[in-house]
Amino acid sequence: MSRRILVVAHNHPALHPGGTEIFAHDLTRAYREQGCEVLFLGATNGIHRQPHPGTALQSIGDDVVLWSAHYDRFHMSQIDHYGTLQDLGTLLEEFRPEVIHVHHLVLIGAEFLTLARRLLPQAVIVMTLHDYYPICHHDGLMVRPGDRQRCVGSSPAACHGCFPEIGPDRFLLRERFLKTHLAAVDRFVAPSRFLRQRYLDWGLPDERVEVIANARPARDSVPHRQATGRRGSFGYFGNLNPWKGVLPLLQAVKILQAAGESFSLRIHGGAPFQNEVFTSALDSVLADTAAIVSHCGPYSSDEMPGLMAEIDWVVMPSIWWENAPLVIQEAFQHRRPPIVSGIGGMAEMVRDGVDGLHVRPGDPAALAAALRRAMDETGLWQRLVHGIPEQPSLAECAHRHLALFDSLKLAEAA
Repeated sequence: MSRRILVVAHNHPALHPGGTEIFAHDLTRAYREQGCEVLFLGATNGIHRQPHPGTALQSIGDDVVLWSAHYDRFHMSQIDHYGTLQDLGTLLEEFRPEVIHVHHLVLIGAEFLTLARRLLPQAVIVMTLHDYYPICHHDGLMVRPGDRQRCVGSSPAACHGCFPEIGPDRFLLRERFLKTHLAAVDRFVAPSRFLRQRYLDWGLPDERVEVIANARPARDSVPHRQATGRRGSFGYFGNLNPWKGVLPLLQAVKILQAAGESFSLRIHGGAPFQNEVFTSALDSVLADTAAIVSHCGPYSSDEMPGLMAEIDWVVMPSIWWENAPLVIQEAFQHRRPPIVSGIGGMAEMVRDGVDGLHVRPGDPAALAAALRRAMDETGLWQRLVHGIPEQPSLAECAHRHLALFDSLKLAEAA
């Protein structure tokens, strides 16, 4: 049984509570609850913390945090070979994990995989693919930065079209560099079939990528609001940025507002590190819809049950593919039907007309129509609530991962 595990993520949820960081940290705790010795390694930089003299390693409670100042974003490369990589090597040699479960390479660097394979040749290395960063230089979105059209694949020529200042030869070298280091991984885990197929199309071997769904810690479902007639309380959860579709959502609110519809939308989340063009547009449309929309700001995962208690529906109008959003799992956990863009991982998780609704991404008129249908169609809300399936528990998710680790150890020993 593989019981000494190093879990690696690209940040720490105490510093940046993104979905990947939260899930990786929750899974760390679930491994411990199943008797494993586990160390969590996150990463950060000057945005969240100051460096400590003499070492790249810091701590948050029982967790280790890598302070990464020399990360090459284009190649996903850790270029500080004589400082940061040396400290990572020392950590590997001192903890000597049997299993290294990597959740992201941003700030850590792709070289970490090869370093771990060289120093610990018997260790099992598993990497969960949470997004499309290795495939796409545009923050792993697989969306063109100019016209915001979604991509279905990558090539040096196509990527050069998105970034004319970067030659196609450099994109070819980037792909070969990353695939060289990814070759050190024994098995990849995809939380959705959609994401798995994107990586197979990119060239990862079919037999090395399997699907294990993410999960959330067990929580009792909060009661539904007492309501007579329409179910017209909607909630948005997550960071606010151009790719999450919050501006089309607010434009949809304006359409319904002009038609005299009575409903409410509560937006939970902040807009960290966004440019002034986006934040100005956001502030403007929030002001225009203030009679209906409440911008409640950032929230913690502990607050989620109370926030869900205030709403009937969860809206996730992302215009990028997504993968396996935790917000959808939380909506299902609390039996709130989600209204989602009918693409990518969202369309895979939510069955249109069964446990939620699909809508065309980036289309305010279509989104307004979906919100109106949600409020007006008799029996729809009740039918979708009854269609929500039981969600996998975090303990079950951890068990599936541990079984995978053990099977890889046995295959190695055979």
